[in-house]
Amino acid sequence: MDSERGHPESVSVELSGCSKEDARTVFDALCACFSSDRCEQDVPRDYHEVRPTVWLGTFDVADAHGGDCGPARLGASVTADVQGGYWAIDRFRTTLDSLFTVQDMSSASGDQERELHVRLESR
Repeated sequence: MDSERGHPESVSVELSGCSKEDARTVFDALCACFSSDRCEQDVPRDYHEVRPTVWLGTFDVADAHGGDCGPARLGASVTADVQGGYWAIDRFRTTLDSLFTVQDMSSASGDQERELHVRLESR
């Protein structure tokens, strides 16, 4: 937690129900907007042919990039679970709306954190 701003600035993202190509598209789009623990060489891979794969990333919404942060094309819908502080989730959701068509599936609010369960589709 940053004492100057007084709120957590990172958001955890879990992608599932999608191809590795669509996972990469989502992460690449988000990396164009925010700094992340996922680097360009960190390419999503399928680890098992039968079991579903989940891809994880953490994004620092306080470190926003202004560059190529624009709509991305997906082959199919992607399910995303997003978790973070209220300020971070609000800022992250605004960015998601600029990148994808976002359908809210559910949300949960806690004392200091908020969780979103959304479906992302091409705009």
